[in-house]
Amino acid sequence: MGNRLIQQKSKMSIEELIENFSFLEEWEDKYRYLIELGEGLSPLPDSFKTDAYKVEGCMSQVWLVPTLNEGHYTFKADSDALIVKGLIAVILAAYDGKTKEEIADVDIDSIFQKLGLETHLSPTRRNGFFSMVSKIKSLD
Repeated sequence: MGNRLIQQKSKMSIEELIENFSFLEEWEDKYRYLIELGEGLSPLPDSFKTDAYKVEGCMSQVWLVPTLNEGHYTFKADSDALIVKGLIAVILAAYDGKTKEEIADVDIDSIFQKLGLETHLSPTRRNGFFSMVSKIKSLD
């Protein structure tokens, strides 16, 4: 399966991501796909791996760097854990390029369910995922 699903795009929409996940029936395939998504993220320069950008509430180290340009937020993020990097890719697909109002309108719970993540991620990874979401939603 692997790279056939990962489209080399600068940005994958959440709809494309949900569609790709729908082709994967086994959790192991979804897990591998999450890891591949994380491997596709651009590396975050070490200069951003500071407490100012660290996401609290994650067991792994996670850094989230927001940029606001003409009312739209873009994000760069990284983690020291492969599966978490995949979760970051999901979050970026859901929130990157959106305005504060559009961010508020994202139904991340529904997305999480459509991807089939709610029953397979450990509670600590789930908490970390939603800690990243909370950080994004709290931006001014």
